[in-house]
Formats: sequence, C-alpha cells, structure tokens
Amino acid sequence: MPERVDIVNFGAGPSALPTSILEEAAKGLLNYRNTGIGLTELSHRSKEFGTLTKHLESLIREQLEVPSNYHIAFTQGGGSGQFSAVVLNLLARHRLLNPNVTDEERVMDYVVTGSWSKKASEEAKRLGGGKVNVVVDGRTYSKTGKAFDNIPPHDKWAFSPKPAFVYYCENETVDGVQFSHEEGSAQAFPFHLTDPSVPIVADYSSSFMSRPIPRLKDHALIYAGAQKNIGPSGLTILIIRDDLLVDTDAAAKLGAAPVPITLVYKTLADSGSLYNTPPMFPMYVSELVLERMKNSGGLQRLEEANRRKATLLYDTLDEAEKKGLVKVKVQPGSKSWMNATFELVGEGAEQKFLEGAEAKGFKQLKGHR
Repeated sequence: MPERVDIVNFGAGPSALPTSILEEAAKGLLNYRNTGIGLTELSHRSKEFGTLTKHLESLIREQLEVPSNYHIAFTQGGGSGQFSAVVLNLLARHRLLNPNVTDEERVMDYVVTGSWSKKASEEAKRLGGGKVNVVVDGRTYSKTGKAFDNIPPHDKWAFSPKPAFVYYCENETVDGVQFSHEEGSAQAFPFHLTDPSVPIVADYSSSFMSRPIPRLKDHALIYAGAQKNIGPSGLTILIIRDDLLVDTDAAAKLGAAPVPITLVYKTLADSGSLYNTPPMFPMYVSELVLERMKNSGGLQRLEEANRRKATLLYDTLDEAEKKGLVKVKVQPGSKSWMNATFELVGEGAEQKFLEGAEAKGFKQLKGHR
C-alpha cells in the first residue's frame, strides 16, 4: 500500500492539502487548542470558535486587501447554492430600488464561458423573477463552435442597459478557461464596458487565493468554495459589499420571491456567520492553510509560484502538441492556471497515459466528461 509521500494528488477539488496541515487538523479533532474538547464537539457559539471565525476573516481580508465596506461571511451549499442565493438576494435588492419595474423588464446579465457559468444562468432562468440575458457565449467563438475554449473578444459582448447584476465565473474548472488577471489583456474581464452602478458578481471557486483578485473593489460580490484550494468541501466564502445587505422580507412584500433565511446575505453578515452552525471543521482547516500561506510570503509569492508552474506545464504541452502527441483544448490567452485540459492523440493513448501515471503515483488526473 502506498504511503502519502508516494502520491501526487492532481484532484481539481477536493484538492490536495499539505500533510502538515492535515496532521495539525487531526490534533484539533481530538483536543482543540488545549480545550480538552475536539473542534467538532465545540459549540459554534463558544469563545474559541468565535476567535477562529474572526481570525479566518482577518486572514482573507488582509491577504486579498478587502476594503472595510465589505463583509466576509462563511456559509454552506457551495457554488451551486450560490447560483440560487445570488439571484434571490440581488433581485430583492433590485426590487427595493426599482419597485415599479416588471419582471419582464428586470434583466440579469450572465457571461457564459464554461459549464459552471452555464449552470448558473440556467438556475437564474429556473428561479425567474427576471429575464436572463446571455452577454456572450464562449461556444460561439470556439474552434468547433460547440466547446468552451476561450474568453470571447470584448467587442462581441452585449450587456443590458440596466441589469439587476452582471455575473461571471473567473475560472471554469471543467473546461480549463480562465480570465486573464493582466490589466488591459484581451482576455481580462471588461470592467470598462460595464455600468459602475450595476453590481458585478464573480464565482472565484476554483482560483480563490491562488493569486490576487484584479479590481476587487469593482465587484459587489465574490464567492468561492473552499475545496478547490484552501480546505475541505463544505465551506463557501462570501465577500459581500455592504449595499447588497438588504431587507429581503421588505422586498418580498413588493413582489420579490421570499428568500430562505439561511441564504439571506444580511442574515449571514448580521450574525457574523453564526446564525446557524457553520461548517466548523472546513473553516478550521482553511484557517490553518491561510495562516501557512501568510507565513510563506502571501499571495504575491504564491502567484509567482503558480505562474512558473503554469508556464512549465503549458510549454511542455505545446511541445507535445507539435509532436502530435496531445491536443490542447483551450485557445491561447484563455488557458487556466488551475486546470489544464488536453486530450491524448491516438486510440487507447489516454488510457495508457492514465495507467502509466497511476503506476508512478499520479492520482486523479482523469478529467471531466
């Protein structure tokens, strides 16, 4: 049986975690910081867990340079839960600001660049309360006309005049497509084309804390599932600008859909993420990971390390493609630092590759289908 040191885990999420972090977390399961009680046995309203929650928030706020007019909240439900929560909270806000606008006139703008933003737009359509405008669909500009393999040219984007919000996914895990974080890049998110008064919502689940977030202050809401980079599954992190913390019950009286209390952003913020029992163990592991990150040089150092890894990997894949061994799926400029997608050329080549990788201790390389 292989030992942990013999394995290289390529899982896209739940992702690999440092062995030292898991060993420390295991101690906390038995005796959390000399309380004599395991973390998962502590009350979420205890002084000790309150301290953990505040420290986790401060680690995120400091390393991402989150301004004081944003709340950082911790909840459950993952990205899929936020597909619903975003619609319900942002439409409630829009209803309060525009009580005379009809549902037929109310618009939600979705930028569709991969499987996850597509699912988010489909959930918005399912919930209703407004129309969904697909600002741009990456498949239209793909090599095949069917795949998500690019960030489309900015001149092809069609924003609505006054949408309730604009939504995009910064990194598409399944498709390997990511927005550039270089200012002025043709593959960067075009903030210059948006109305500053319209809230911008970003799903950062699969790239959160891998590099700084460009123009964070231009976002109204950023959310991320922890399991891609910083902890176990079960924790969702929200960075919410204060103007999104609205009275959803008041909006419901004006005709908006009622919002389940645990999905209300104002409830999460007002309670300090402790309205109900939060995902305590994932929060603990995330705290350990982010403390380690801070002590190792922070996001800037991690960004440079990730840049070097991505460059090395894609240079290798490009050489292999020239030799006819692989087919890189994503167009230049749109390739993800987090999830490289490629196909092996030749009958049986992929299976042979996976079997060879498995024999060398490379686990979870097989991609989505």
